[in-house]
This record gives sequence, structure tokens and C-alpha cells, in this order.
Amino acid sequence: MSSLQAPAGLQPSASYSFTMRIELRQVPGAFAAVANAIGQAGAMLGAIDLVRVDQRGATRDVTVACVDAEHGQRVVNAVKALEGVTVSSVSDRTFLMHKGGKIEIVGKVAIKTRDDLSMAYTPGVARVSSAIHDDPDSAWTLTIKGNTIAVVSDGTAVLGLGNIGPEAAMPVMEGKAMLFKELAGVDAFPLCLNTTDVDEIVRIVEGVAPTFGGINLEDIAAPRCFEIERRLKESLDIPVFHDDQHGTAVVVLAALLNALKVVGKHAEDVHVVMVGAGAAGLACAKIILENGVRDLIVCDIGGTLHPGRTDLTPELAAMAARTNQRGLVGSPDDALKGADVVIGVSGPGAFTAAGVRTMASDAIVFAMANPTPEVQPEEIWDDVAIMATGRSDYPNQINNVLAFPGIFRGALDVRSRGIDEAMKLAAAHAISSVIPESDLGPEYIIPSVFNRAVAPAVAEAVAKAAIESGIARRDRAPRQADVPEAFAP
Repeated sequence: MSSLQAPAGLQPSASYSFTMRIELRQVPGAFAAVANAIGQAGAMLGAIDLVRVDQRGATRDVTVACVDAEHGQRVVNAVKALEGVTVSSVSDRTFLMHKGGKIEIVGKVAIKTRDDLSMAYTPGVARVSSAIHDDPDSAWTLTIKGNTIAVVSDGTAVLGLGNIGPEAAMPVMEGKAMLFKELAGVDAFPLCLNTTDVDEIVRIVEGVAPTFGGINLEDIAAPRCFEIERRLKESLDIPVFHDDQHGTAVVVLAALLNALKVVGKHAEDVHVVMVGAGAAGLACAKIILENGVRDLIVCDIGGTLHPGRTDLTPELAAMAARTNQRGLVGSPDDALKGADVVIGVSGPGAFTAAGVRTMASDAIVFAMANPTPEVQPEEIWDDVAIMATGRSDYPNQINNVLAFPGIFRGALDVRSRGIDEAMKLAAAHAISSVIPESDLGPEYIIPSVFNRAVAPAVAEAVAKAAIESGIARRDRAPRQADVPEAFAP
């Protein structure tokens, strides 16, 4: 591999794309040299836009996708080294998208006249406030509460970055808010907190809760996330949902349900290995146990969980007591021998291609570490029946965005007091059912994140489950039913 090329096994991505403005002579083959330099550097050539042509030559904007920032710099240097080519500017497309933030607050009604102002604000608004004072439940229809979620983070477990703090977490939470709105019509607002104290986080969320119809906890490190979620569930009468745990678990189960159909196996018969015992791993383990898997081994950085280990937290000890019935001791690769399914929610290298090759026939591998999977798909394509990752540039992307918009949409629609296990299971089955069984295949076990049928299907299933569980405040009804009758003066 040339020193210019992309790192082996990684795919260029729009997340590392940039636009170069280049000036070059208007002679045959001039741009071909640019394209060749980009290709030789292992990058993907995208849009090519002609900016202007004059007596000095042509100016073009050239968009290029790379695998990381260093790779991008090497590509720019390779183009700069060409004779007769000038790179006048380089714009990072991802940073440009985030400039000024990605969300804004926009009014739903125009204020153009004195009458508009008198109804939207003083003095007319006082009548509405008085009505809510007399009937607090009317806040669901007379304020944003009925359609608004708080996305709460302390920035301690952000994506693959770890503890980067609340300011740095904001772009992620803004993105989450965008997805809520785009996919499910739910208004969401990021609340990034400058504290990691459990008591303080709980107090802050309890304090702002009257504004919101639900709380989405995000990127809060374990084990604090468990206590924060537990305490907020106990003190609040609105849904509290830690997406890193439960959103991941719901989508993993949805993918597993369809993967087992493809290979002709059943949950109660398969041997499953979970590699990763953080918040997501434990939630995934719990939901697949709830769905009928009996033979499960969970592994963390210390190897398999088993009751003989003395280094386990209470959460891990509880999981060890529920799993690994054979008492297997060893590494994740040891646990893979004869396994039907491995689910990775850990990091690159947590299990190996050699370990995968010791699995049972028609093996199912979910390697979901991002951006680099536990094992590279290219290493094991020919050794497994089904391969899934968390990345968008491989088939079968397992992504939380398939779950959380629809889950909260359904919960809000029935004004649920919480999100219970039945609602999560309903969401997983709804996601899996979006794909007709006749269309299922090794590279199509989970819907695309752009499939607009997913969120409505999940919302409908979740709303129904909430009603059946008795935690809904109302039956699901058309939105126009929320419009109140005129209040008496």
C-alpha cells in the first residue's frame, strides 16, 4: 500500500469529506491528473463543479471522501504537488454543516398584528396560564409539552470519544434532536449538563421535567447511567429512556429476529455470545433473554462473566447469575467456539476473525463498534451467514435511529407515564416486521434508516403496548382531538 493511501480495511465516508477549490490550466488531461492523484491516494471522488473559466484557466470545486482527517490532508498534499495545479481553499463539509448549530426554534404562528400579539402573549396568554393552573393536565394540549423531548447528557460517554464534556457533546445531541423531528415529528431539545454528579443530574432533570413529555438520556457513562435512569423513573410520571441502553437493545433484537429467520434457527435453541458489558451490552443481554434466548454468555474486558469472579459490579454480578449456565471461563474467543451468534458492543479487536471461524455453521455476527468494528467484515465474509455492523457503508446497519423516534412518538401519542419492557419488545418486533419475510436475506435483515415506514410502525406498536400495560393516560387518538373547546371567559 502506498503511504498516501487510506488505512487498510476502512472505507471513505462523507463524514470525512471536504471540498477543494482548485485552479488549473485549461488543457487536455489537466483534470485527469487531479482525479488520478485522488484515486491513487485511496479517496473517493465526488461532485465536480465548474466555478469559472477565464484566460488563466479553470476553477473547480472538487468534493472528496476520505477515511479520517489525516487521510484527507494527504489527499490535499497529493493534489498540491501536481504541476500547474493550485489548491486555493479546502472546506470541511462536516464542519460547515455544524456552523451555527444544526437546530433552531421557530414559531408555529405568525405575529403580525396587535391582535396576534395580544393572543400569543399578554394579555390573552394569562387566560391560558390560568386554565393550566386550574387543570395541570391541560399543559399537554396548551403547551409544547405534549410533543417535546429533552435530550439530556453530561458528555461522559459520547460515541467513541468517551468523556469529552457537555460543550463537545452538543453537536451529537443537536443531531439527535434533528432525527426526532425529521423521522417522527417530535420536537426535541439538547440539555448538556456541566456536572457528573448523580444527585445533581437527577435534581436538574426533575426541575425541568414540567416542560417536557419525555426524557431521553444520552451518552452518560456507566454505572452512573443506571442509577440516574432508575431514580428518574421513580420520581417522574413521563417516559425516561436511556437510548444508549434500550435503543441499542431494541434494534439488536429486531435484527436478531430477522437474522434467525434467514438461517432457520430459533431463539430458544441458539448459543449467543455478547461481547461488551457496558450499558448497551447489558441492555442487549436483557432484551434477548426476555425474547427467549436461553444459552447466553456475556463477556467484558476481563473475559466471560461468571459467579466466580470477584471484580464484578452489582449489575455485572446480576447478569453473571442469569447467564453462562455452563460456567465457561476464558476470553471472548474462547466463548465463540460453537456459538451461533456473537453480538459485539465493545471495541475493535474485542474478538477475532480466528475466533469467529470456530463458531457453528450459519453463524451470525453483529460487530457494532463504531467507527471500527470488533472484526473487519472483509476478514470473515466467507465464514459467516450474516454480517451486520453499526456502519452505514456495509449492509445491515444496526442503528438506534430505527428505534428512538418511533418509541417516543408512540409514548407521546398516548401520554405514557413510562416506557416498559413490553413497549421495547413491541418496538423491536415492529422494526423487524417492516421487512416482509419474502424479502429477507443475508444482506437485508434490518430496514434502512431512511425507510419512512419504520417510525410510524414503531409508534403504533409502542402506543398499543402502553395502553395494554396500563401506563397510557389515554387511547391513541387523532391529533385534532387535542384541540380544546373554547374556554369560558
